[in-house]
Amino acid sequence: MARLRVHAFTITLDGFGTGTDQRADAPFGDGVEGLHDWMLPSFSRRRSRQGSTPIGELDPSSGEGTGADDAAFRAGEENIGATIMGRNMFGPVRGEWPDESWRGWWGETPPYGHDVFVLTHHPRPSLPMHGGTTFHFLETAPAEALARATEAAGGRDVRLGGGVATVRAFLAEGLVDELHLVVAPILAGAGERLFEGLEGLPAAYRVDSLVPGGVGNAHVTIVRR
Repeated sequence: MARLRVHAFTITLDGFGTGTDQRADAPFGDGVEGLHDWMLPSFSRRRSRQGSTPIGELDPSSGEGTGADDAAFRAGEENIGATIMGRNMFGPVRGEWPDESWRGWWGETPPYGHDVFVLTHHPRPSLPMHGGTTFHFLETAPAEALARATEAAGGRDVRLGGGVATVRAFLAEGLVDELHLVVAPILAGAGERLFEGLEGLPAAYRVDSLVPGGVGNAHVTIVRR
């Protein structure tokens, strides 16, 4: 049976998935420098293999990922047939689209290779890209978006991307089957907290594993009870 999975979603030690003032030159906001250091070697390898550009023009190191960090990064690509993300993950444009010139952070060949459902209050026509990715822009509830993505996935799992509010909305409705978090060894102090307002989370989910990473980070897997 198809599952809804979150992979490699990185938060600070004090629970923030983004900092303050998200914008085009700081997609994750201020105060979270180093948040994704754990995945930079793996990003480097994938970018050289696929020719895609990571979110926010991250500057990866030249090496390849190893150990628990690389295994966790690669797991997010296994058996995924469709992706759901929020509009903030697709790009920095807010409100009404001024035009359709913004085509995502990833260039003309995004790294997905399947249907991606972007949740937004301002739908626009679907956007086919090179490499098999098509972005669909939906104004709909989480359960309906999941139904659309599950159908598109054709029996494979659905991956849920960011941003913070999108993951929180699906968790609030108990729709996430598996949540893989990376806890980075930094403090933000402000921004968007992943678990804000989710007081019922312990009744619906449990921690399945905690594995140390390679740069002071930790990988935590949370599953539905």
